Amino acid sequence: MEARFDQGQGDEGAARTDPPTLASLLAQPSPWLDGSGSKSEIVLSTRVRLARNLRHEPFTHRAREDQLRGVLQRIERAAARCTSLTGGAFLPMHELGPLERRFLVERHLVSHELSDVARPRGLFVAPGERLSIMINEEDHLRLQSLVSGLMLGDAWSLADQADDDLDGALEYAYHEEWGYLTACPTNAGTGMRASALIHLPALVLTKQIEKVLKGIMQMGLAVRGLYGEGSEVVGNLFQISNQTTLGLSEKETLESLERVTRQILTAEERARETLLRDARIQIEDKVYRAFGSLRYGRTMASAEVVNLCSAVRLGVAIALPELPPLRALNELLVLTQPAHLQRRLGKALEQPERNVHRADFVRDYLARAMAAPRATGGES
Repeated sequence: MEARFDQGQGDEGAARTDPPTLASLLAQPSPWLDGSGSKSEIVLSTRVRLARNLRHEPFTHRAREDQLRGVLQRIERAAARCTSLTGGAFLPMHELGPLERRFLVERHLVSHELSDVARPRGLFVAPGERLSIMINEEDHLRLQSLVSGLMLGDAWSLADQADDDLDGALEYAYHEEWGYLTACPTNAGTGMRASALIHLPALVLTKQIEKVLKGIMQMGLAVRGLYGEGSEVVGNLFQISNQTTLGLSEKETLESLERVTRQILTAEERARETLLRDARIQIEDKVYRAFGSLRYGRTMASAEVVNLCSAVRLGVAIALPELPPLRALNELLVLTQPAHLQRRLGKALEQPERNVHRADFVRDYLARAMAAPRATGGES
């Protein structure tokens, strides 16, 4: 299906960014996977999410179907008029098939809850996927910014500007004492959840990870897997996020998460140094065996690809030679997921077939990535 979109305003003849559609999203990997951000050898991405609700409208779990449709239309119109979202596309969930909805979950653009089409729901996504809005999930509006590396300030600036733009077109539910009102009380106040997706293989291998995670949770932060709440940890990838939104300002929340994340990075870097000093041959063997499986394997499950990429990613970070670029390994984490594979092939496949096509895709992708000129790495 073709998405509805706003063409945006501009001078005659000025270049315009084409609106995102499912086809255009499939044609290229998500920009946040490019490894260009600060500390990208450890931090894959930073996300800021703002929960908002419309004044005088029931929360989504209390609203009637006609009320939800009204919310959907109001937010779609408001987003299409926002400067920060110019050129974005609206994707109604009920017009998408199960495979397309799963594709958006794999893309980190929507939650599992939003992909449920039992009620009127939608997604507005800006060009480049740096900004998106989930409409009628737990809250009427969940605005998300997603950037490469440890860039909390950049992610916050993007989300804050878009939030200001939307606030000019929509009237939010806000209380002078309690802040932004949300369906779940734990999100009230700023309504902000910030997170960093971190790769911690050395802490896992040195068996320090449980101690580190316990410390994170004692500081009031949450630890989740690659796909957020309810997802398992695979590939040594951990999503660290704040849990408290009431009583803290956005600045305080971001500073706290930045401070803790940098402490985790320091612990991971020290663990990597320990591994190189005490078990270099074993680490090199693990890395190159994983790379061999990716480069020459003939059948692979999606979780296997994530775990193999995790091992090779460690090798790239410690500068082992003859390995693919970090960007390619990041991109494979998403591009090899089931819906991405099947959308690319244009048909549904049973798991054994998917595993064969996945292995074919990985071999080809790595061969092309290693043949391409190397780009400079992310900022340290």
